Amino acid sequence: MEATTAAGRLAGEELRLLDAYWRAANYLSVGQIYLLDNPLLREPLRPEHIKPRLLGHFGTVPGLNLVYAHLNRAIRARDLDAIYVCGPGHGGPGMVANAYLEGTYSELYSHVTQDEAGLRELFRQFSFPGGIPSHAAPETPGSIHEGGELGYALAHAFGAAYDNPGLLVACVVGDGEAETGPLAASWHSNKFLNAKTDGAVLPILHLNGYKIANPTVLARIPEEELVSLLEGYGWRPLVVAGDEPEAVHQAFAVALDEALDGIDAAKQENGRPTWPMIVLRTPKGWTGPKEVDGVPVEGTWRSHQVPVLGARENPEHLRILEDWLRSYRPEELFDGGGRLAGELAELPPRGDRRMSANPHANGGALLRDLALPDFRDYAVDVAKPATTFSEATRVLGGFLRDVVARNPDTFRLFGPDETESNRLGAVFTASPREWEAKIEPTDENLAPDGQVVEVLSEHLCQGWLEGYLLTGRHGLFNCYEAFIHIVDSMFNQHAKWLKVTREIPWRRPIASLNYLLSSHVWRQDHNGFSHQDPGFIDHVMNKKAEIVRVYLPPDANCLLSVADHCLRSRHYVNVVVAGKQPALDYLSMDDAIVHCTRGIGIWEWASSDDRGEPDVVLGCCGDVPTLETLAAAAILRDRLPDLRVRVVNVVDLMRLQPDTEHPHGLADAEFDALFTTDRAVVFAYHGYPWLVHRLTYRRTNHDNLHVRGYQEEGTTTTPFDMVMLNDLDRFHLVMDVIDRVPGLADTCGRLRQDMVDERLRARMWTREHGEDAPAIRDWTWPY
Repeated sequence: MEATTAAGRLAGEELRLLDAYWRAANYLSVGQIYLLDNPLLREPLRPEHIKPRLLGHFGTVPGLNLVYAHLNRAIRARDLDAIYVCGPGHGGPGMVANAYLEGTYSELYSHVTQDEAGLRELFRQFSFPGGIPSHAAPETPGSIHEGGELGYALAHAFGAAYDNPGLLVACVVGDGEAETGPLAASWHSNKFLNAKTDGAVLPILHLNGYKIANPTVLARIPEEELVSLLEGYGWRPLVVAGDEPEAVHQAFAVALDEALDGIDAAKQENGRPTWPMIVLRTPKGWTGPKEVDGVPVEGTWRSHQVPVLGARENPEHLRILEDWLRSYRPEELFDGGGRLAGELAELPPRGDRRMSANPHANGGALLRDLALPDFRDYAVDVAKPATTFSEATRVLGGFLRDVVARNPDTFRLFGPDETESNRLGAVFTASPREWEAKIEPTDENLAPDGQVVEVLSEHLCQGWLEGYLLTGRHGLFNCYEAFIHIVDSMFNQHAKWLKVTREIPWRRPIASLNYLLSSHVWRQDHNGFSHQDPGFIDHVMNKKAEIVRVYLPPDANCLLSVADHCLRSRHYVNVVVAGKQPALDYLSMDDAIVHCTRGIGIWEWASSDDRGEPDVVLGCCGDVPTLETLAAAAILRDRLPDLRVRVVNVVDLMRLQPDTEHPHGLADAEFDALFTTDRAVVFAYHGYPWLVHRLTYRRTNHDNLHVRGYQEEGTTTTPFDMVMLNDLDRFHLVMDVIDRVPGLADTCGRLRQDMVDERLRARMWTREHGEDAPAIRDWTWPY
C-alpha cells in the first residue's frame, strides 16, 4: 500500500524521534503481553522469561500507538488540551505503554519505576494474577472508556466534549466497533455539538481490516463508498493508508494538522460545520511477525490477539518472538538503567497536558457541587393524605427547570424524545434542546445551544451522559421504563467502572448516573404489552451493593425529596421510578422528607393497629401499588373494623435487604419491628414479585410474606384492568388478606365473594364504557 495523503511535513530529525517513540510504545506493548523477565533483552530470550499464559491483544496496538505519538506532537506544538478515547479497548497494552512513557504511570503506581526493575514489573503485571486487566480499564491513567464492550466510544467522546469548549477529544473507532448499532448511530452526534460552546471531537476510524476471525465491513467496501458514507453523516474524512512506517508517519502528520486546522476553522463558523475526521488504514498486527509456521499473520485476523503462541514451549516460536522484540531496537530506546532515552523523554507533553494525566480523564477531580434550588419550594400542599391529585413528574419538572437554569455549564438532561411525554416540559423555559441541524418555523424548543439533549437512541443518551459524568459534570437520563432495557448492557459496564474506580485511590468520585423512569408499567395501558416491563430494577439489583440504589417514591413530594438526594450523590447508579399521570398526594413535604430519609416506614394515618400488634401488614412499594394498598386498607377498615391493619410503605427498595447485604439495609430487629415476626404480610410491589422475595429471604417472617406484582400480563386496556390482570388490585389484596390471616377464611366468606364480584363488575364496566368506573378512577382516602 502507498500513503494516500500528500508528502509529509516532518523534518528528518522529527521523523526519526517520532518513529523511535512509536517503536518504544510498540516494544512496551509486546513486552506486556509476553515477558516475565529480561525486559530489555540484555540476554538471549529463554523460555523462563515468557509468561505461562499469553493473554492480550496486539492487532490494534500499533495503530493506537501511532495515533498517540502524533497527538502528543500536536499537543506540544499547539498547546492543546486533549484526551484520548480508545474505542478498541483490547489495545490496553498500548494505552498502558503510553502512560508509562509519559511518566504518569509511575507517578500513580510508585512500584512501577522508570528503570529496568520498573519495566519488569510493568510487563509482569499485565493480564497476570494480582496485576492489571488487559483492556483500557479504570486502572489505566487517562482512560474514560474501557472498550471491552464495543459500541460506545464515540458517544463517550461527545459526552466529554459537551460544555468543554477548550477540549479536544480524540476518539479512535475500531472498524469492528463500527459495525455495532450504537456506534453507527454515534456518527450523528455531530448534529448535537455546538462548535462554540462545546469542545471538539476528532474521530479516527482505524481500518485494520479484521475482527477476531472475520474481515470488517468498512475495510472491505470500496473507498469511495466509505467516503460517501462518512460524508453523508456530515463528516469530512481525511484518508491515510499505508504499511511503510515512514510514509504513514508523514501522511498522518499532514492529516492530523489538516484536521486540527479544520477544527479551529469550525470554531469560527456560524451554523453547523462539517467536522474533519481521519480514516487510518494500516495492517492489523503491523510491525509484528509476517508469518508463523508458514501461515500469514501480519495483516490478517491471526494477529488480533497473541500473534505467536507457545513461545515458552516451541523453540522456533521463541526465536520468532525474540526477533520481533529486537526489531524495535530497544537498545536505542532505553538507556543503561532502563530509562527512556533522554531525547525521547523530551517528546511527550508536560504535566496536565499529558493525555494520561489530563484532569478531564479523572473527572471527579474537576467535579463541583450543583447549585440546587431548595426542593421544598416546589412542594405540593397536602392538607389531608390521599385526597388531592398531582402529576409527580410535572411537579419535578419545575424543580429541574431551575436546576438547569442555575447550572448552565455542568448539568444536562438527556432523553430519547420523551422529556415532554414524561411531563418534564417545564425545563424548556430554562433551556431549549441542543440541535445543530435545520430548524423549521414550526419547531419548538430547538436551538444550536441547549442543556436538553434528545435523540431517539437510548444508547446515545446513555453514552453521552456517561461521557459527561466521567469528565466531571452532572446529569439525568429520563426514559420510558420498558425501553430503558435497551441500555441494560451499558448500565452493566458503567456499574463495573464505578465499582473498580471506588477501589483506585487516585480516581476521584464522579457524579451519580441518575435514571428517571416514567411512563411505567402500570400506566402504559394505552400503549399495550410491548411498553409494559418493570424488569430494569431486577437487572440493576445484580450489581454491587455499594454502587446501586433504587427508589420508588409514592407521590410528588417524595419524588422531589428523592431527586434532590440523587443529584447530590456521588459514584452511584440511582434508579428512580415515578409515574407521570395524575395520582394521589399522600405526604406533606415535611413528612415526605422524613419518610424518604428513612426509606421505609409505617403510615400511621392509613393503619388501624394502634391497639397493639397488627393482625396483618400491608406493605407497598411504588405509586400504583401504594394506591391499591391504601384502597384495600380502606375496605378492610370498613368491612372488618376489628382487624388490626398496619400499612408500611417502602421508598428505598434496598431497605428490604439485611444491613449485612447492603449499606441501606435494615437490621433484623428494625425489619421485624415493621413487619413482625409471625403475622401475615401482603406486599404490593411495582415490579416482578420474586425480587422482593430475593431481598427478604433471610428475614425472620419471610415464610408469611406474600408478594403481588407484575406477572407479565398486559395489553391495551384501562389502568385498573392492568392491575387486575396481575392480581395487584385492591379487591384481590383484600382476598389475599382473608386467605392468609388465620381465622378469616372461615368467617369472611361473604366478604371474599364480594371482592370477586367487585372485580367482575369493574371489568364489565371497562368492556361497556371503555374506561374505569368513576368510583375506582376517582377514589380518595375516606377516613
